[in-house]
Amino acid sequence: MKACFMGLGYIGLPTAIIAAKHGVQVIGVDINPKVVEMTNAGKLHIIEPGMEEMLQEVVKSGALHASTTPEVADAYFMVVPTPFKGDHEPDISYVEAATRAVLPLLKEGDLYVIESTSPVGTTDKMKDLIFSERPELKDKIYIAYCPERVLPGNVIYELVHNDRVIGGMNEESTTKAIEFYSQFVQGTLHRTNCKTAEMCKLTENSSRDVQIAFANELSLICDKAGINVWELINLANKHPRVNILQPGCGVGGHCIAVDPYFITSDFPMESKIIASARNINNYKSFWCAEKVQNEMLKFELKNGRKPWVAMMGLAFKPNIDDLRESPAKQIATKVMQSCNNAQFMIVEPNIETHNVFKLTDYKEAYEKADIIVFLTAHDPFKSLPYREDKVILDFCGIFKK
Repeated sequence: MKACFMGLGYIGLPTAIIAAKHGVQVIGVDINPKVVEMTNAGKLHIIEPGMEEMLQEVVKSGALHASTTPEVADAYFMVVPTPFKGDHEPDISYVEAATRAVLPLLKEGDLYVIESTSPVGTTDKMKDLIFSERPELKDKIYIAYCPERVLPGNVIYELVHNDRVIGGMNEESTTKAIEFYSQFVQGTLHRTNCKTAEMCKLTENSSRDVQIAFANELSLICDKAGINVWELINLANKHPRVNILQPGCGVGGHCIAVDPYFITSDFPMESKIIASARNINNYKSFWCAEKVQNEMLKFELKNGRKPWVAMMGLAFKPNIDDLRESPAKQIATKVMQSCNNAQFMIVEPNIETHNVFKLTDYKEAYEKADIIVFLTAHDPFKSLPYREDKVILDFCGIFKK
């Protein structure tokens, strides 16, 4: 069969590669010509261990090629971003644009699937759009929603082994989508309807956001009480039914920091805990920035000069290159903008360059800085020795103190 993947980002490209690896003829579509060019050259435009070798294999065999325009296929997958408009209101225009792009190509018996994280009811809206523009296809194509569940850095394994939730507009659509995913997913494929599948994706990430907010709120309380939050959580987790997560400098990425707003936007009166968790995790970033600014001021008053400050990490989570919605990046920006004459060194070992920040090697920054601010717990940072002669602000648990 031939499948058309609309969007070659952090999810679309790996899924297209995995499908091609398992015998599906794949056309990958992206509006960015550079992404298309790199993909056809067998070069990965994202960081994902082991994925580039697999890309080169499927491109060389002819199982996958990329284009800026879609082609006739048997199955179409919408794997495009869902950004915000206004005050955290989800914008499904990308999904709609991708849908409109394939509308002329749809034919009887085709499968249409949305993988993009979407507000509840999006699949129904796209179904109505398709049938209003192509009424002859009503009851003759299959429409479903199937959200991804992968962890950056472990995508190859998780795309194959994780369970998936598949919700069709009817039983036939669910079955058709399951037939496709069964070609490469070894995890269990769970049947449901479109709205439940859409809500399931939002629920999973909102649950994580709430759990992280609890840990971040604990860190604020412990800082005021003079308690080591890392030790506290370790001890509390000795209880057989307690599993508190680790605090950080906020929450980032294109899932946990975003998806809860899809619920709070549509259900503002009912989503009190979810909204509060979002506020706590957003506030943690401001709190961290203020901590850094206060330490810089104290250093200057004590030493009669402005400090050298190392901001360690820009990615939203350890050991990846993804800076989307990153609280670390937000903190670094806020601190630098408020302290114009200070000396800053920005460290992010997983990217080579950045269009805003001048990057410094982590060992050089650690040696030279007066104030060390750990924002992301990258593995290389954990090899650094604790230095009593420096001010260390450990917001992500490198030294657990």
